[in-house]
Amino acid sequence: MSKDPVPSDSSPFEQIRRVNPAGNECWSSREFAQILGYSDYRNFETVIEKARTACFNSGQRIDDHFVEITEMVGIGSGAQRAIRTVMLSRYACYLAIQNADPAKAIVAVGQTYFAVQTRRQELSDQEIEEGRRLLLRQELKQHNAQLADAAQLAGVIEPIDYAIFQNHGYMGLYGGLGAQDIHRHKSLKKGQQILDHMGSTELAANLFRATQTEEKLRRDKIRGKANANATHHEVGAKVRQTIKDLGGTMPESLPAAESIKKIESRQKRIGRSGGKS
Repeated sequence: MSKDPVPSDSSPFEQIRRVNPAGNECWSSREFAQILGYSDYRNFETVIEKARTACFNSGQRIDDHFVEITEMVGIGSGAQRAIRTVMLSRYACYLAIQNADPAKAIVAVGQTYFAVQTRRQELSDQEIEEGRRLLLRQELKQHNAQLADAAQLAGVIEPIDYAIFQNHGYMGLYGGLGAQDIHRHKSLKKGQQILDHMGSTELAANLFRATQTEEKLRRDKIRGKANANATHHEVGAKVRQTIKDLGGTMPESLPAAESIKKIESRQKRIGRSGGKS
């Protein structure tokens, strides 16, 4: 585990920032305590426990942000002893400093620093998620068109039949919920399309359902509307079982996301403004 080189006049919190072997930034709870002026580390352990509780209450995985390790430190004459340290993520540092002694001046400095940095990270994560959604939504449009062709070869011709066919796929993936059920379950308004309000995780699950159903229809030469519907339901159910086996969140439990049409409009505005600069 290494420390990134930083300018000497940078924030004291940046100066103790480390990078673990996986390339993720982290902070040692012992170094963090020293920066905050805790002469007795045992007092700071109480702060860490409060931060863990706040992390849990926010719906985050504690193990993703608080990692206990054992470090060897020198105690003189070349001898060493093992000490327990908690490696903190940036978010964990933010929670810890919110629970630190407000009477310490450095705590106020740290609260501002980590609030700003955490917000920057949130914005960065949001941009990544929006990019994923745009990409997956476009791919899903293309594969749904290919799925429609495969369904037509199987005998799903009329629009009403294709709607029923699609519903069978949703019911398999969403534990019995059809398109209208999902719409109501996600509290979407009239006219809002469920695919336009899916996050990247949910879009990816539906993309997998669509691609695998198309492939199975063609590979197994499925014929007949009933058989096509059953195939779509079967594939959807298997995707759902895979999510369950991996410990993932069921798609109906994922929250509705901002309309992807708004993201597309934002991207176009940014593109136009960038072109004028």
